Amino acid sequence: MSAVRRRVALIHGHRRAYRIGGSGPVLLLIHGMADNSSTFEPILERLAEDYTVIAPDLLGHGMSDRPRADYSLPAFANAMRDLLLYLGVERATLVGHSLGGGIAGQFTYQYPEMVERLVFVNTGGVTRSVSPVLRAASLPLSEVAIRAMALPGALPVAGAALSALSRVPHRIFVDNAECVRVLAGLPHAGTPRAFARTLRAVVDPRGQVVTMLDRSYLGADVPALIVWGSADPIIPVEHAHLLHATLPASLLEVFDGAGHFPFRADPERFLAVLTDFLATTEPAHLARVDLQSALRRDAELDADLDTGAETPA
Repeated sequence: MSAVRRRVALIHGHRRAYRIGGSGPVLLLIHGMADNSSTFEPILERLAEDYTVIAPDLLGHGMSDRPRADYSLPAFANAMRDLLLYLGVERATLVGHSLGGGIAGQFTYQYPEMVERLVFVNTGGVTRSVSPVLRAASLPLSEVAIRAMALPGALPVAGAALSALSRVPHRIFVDNAECVRVLAGLPHAGTPRAFARTLRAVVDPRGQVVTMLDRSYLGADVPALIVWGSADPIIPVEHAHLLHATLPASLLEVFDGAGHFPFRADPERFLAVLTDFLATTEPAHLARVDLQSALRRDAELDADLDTGAETPA
């Protein structure tokens, strides 16, 4: 059956919400910062006709718990591993949007043997530049402003303002409707703290703290698709071209006029691009020895610091 259902798993004592449905090769869809698995609703049912789809709510997001915990990229990657093992899944294609793309890259670094393909959608973690709004949100006490959205009337006023600005023909406002949707989930109990911890793990006032470019070569043998909106006001489309250049075998698809959510702006096109990629590429079969070979191949120096002599491998 292709129907996608909502489920909850108790892992390490915390409730982890996720959506699951379909059968066949596994697609793990990882949402972005402050969002949740509902962001993939325009494509989940269609994908479930041919694939097993798993779309979790990250810890601190959606219907999952919001504990005082580790919200770093490695911790999120561990959580994705744990959920897949809990569900009996050994390998999957990872589809990561925004923060989810950074998690997918980190997951490949930590668990290469579990990755068949990678799909980066307006992904974070490519290079330093990022929206000034996110840089400002990483400042101390930003969660106080987020909690203020829970005050009576605050969210409707913010939503109305964003909706009005969305009619202004400028790329800065192209995703305002999506921002209204995401904002609606932020004031809930525990969310501001979890959001702040998640954001500060990857962004500071100077920009993105974590970049995958220095180690992306380790996943060079994993088939990769890069999808981006040309008018993304949060993570510029230039990041897509930079990532594509770093992964020469990757495929790049830019959605003209789309913003940070191309799979919601044009779900039919996104589905066509994704399913074609899945049908025309062979899944990777990496092992830790492949990482070892890649690390040694790209190393320029392995020297004994006491003598300066090169150390044999």
